[in-house]
Amino acid sequence: MSPLLRRGARKNPADSVVTLIGKPGCHLCDDAEAVIAEICGELGARWEKKDITEDEELHRKYWEQIPVILVDGDQHDFWRVNPDRLRKALGA
Repeated sequence: MSPLLRRGARKNPADSVVTLIGKPGCHLCDDAEAVIAEICGELGARWEKKDITEDEELHRKYWEQIPVILVDGDQHDFWRVNPDRLRKALGA
């Protein structure tokens, strides 16, 4: 059977880490943080925040996309966070 058609076990949201990459004074970053905090709190997922102004590599890679949201280290979204899409990425 094709891997695309196989349904695996749902992942446990508590095993995931959501990373918000943003900067101080960014209203989109503040909006994203509120959504992430709510969804992660609801599902028991961990989350962290990284300041793009304090990390040269993050700045080079993501400057034009902030806020950037990673789920388990993979880019999930940028600019805006869709709550339903984040829930789904976390296995809910």
